[in-house]
Amino acid sequence: MAALNEVPFVKGHGTGNDFVIIPDLDGVRGLSDEQVRVLCDRHTGIGADGVLRVVRTEHFSDSVPGGGAAEFFMDYRNADGSLAEMCGNGARVFVRYLKAAGLITGSEVTIGTRGGVVNASMHEDESITIDMGRADPVGVGEGLTVSVGDRIWAATGVHLPNPHVVVFVESLEEAGDLLRAPLVAPQGVFPDGVNVEFVTRIGPDHVAMRVHERGVGETLSCGTGACAVVWVARRSTGAGRSGELPPSAMRVDVPGGSLLITETAEGNLLLNGPADLVARGTVLL
Repeated sequence: MAALNEVPFVKGHGTGNDFVIIPDLDGVRGLSDEQVRVLCDRHTGIGADGVLRVVRTEHFSDSVPGGGAAEFFMDYRNADGSLAEMCGNGARVFVRYLKAAGLITGSEVTIGTRGGVVNASMHEDESITIDMGRADPVGVGEGLTVSVGDRIWAATGVHLPNPHVVVFVESLEEAGDLLRAPLVAPQGVFPDGVNVEFVTRIGPDHVAMRVHERGVGETLSCGTGACAVVWVARRSTGAGRSGELPPSAMRVDVPGGSLLITETAEGNLLLNGPADLVARGTVLL
């Protein structure tokens, strides 16, 4: 009888965006694309939107942008096994795990990601804030559009650092069932795929959104997407078009809860929200 490949895991989520956490501090357990797909399958695996492998940066096999400043690296994979630059909800869950496992002390920590090093702060209300850095517009002047069925909307592209296109609609139901990725044109602007956010305004500092994530499908929340939405929303009025904006916070409702995004005077986007660990055990790969 073949030996069982028994792998410890923890399950967590941030506003419904859920992850399988695989501790691999010494970097000895690489995960194949197929193993990630098996873990994330909601019928034959554990079920998740993605996998967070926890590895000490010194043992991570690939180069890490600015990684020397971070003891731990968040090796994030989408549910289909593909790589992603960053995951805002995943970063909060990652930090929650580090704290719960006794791997960090204090309320501040720096972690490495494929999108660079990010700073995290833990608060007394159990929420966690991730400094997501500055947004980078993409596809400006390309006439970006998003279409679902026979409906077409003008869109705005943003890297944060994941690629996003943001669409404002009258009702979130206009996005349809989101079982398939909306069509983004022109082709070639996002060669590695793109997350698509559909947004409706509720108040001056309050929006709601749905998202189709590349490599996953519709998810209950997207942290980088919420930040992209706020960046675009603040600049879609005359006040933001001339350049600098004063610091401001905006609430973003997602199907899995609410997130609070603050844009600092320097232009950094701070993502605040909950992060919960819900189960632990072993899985047979």
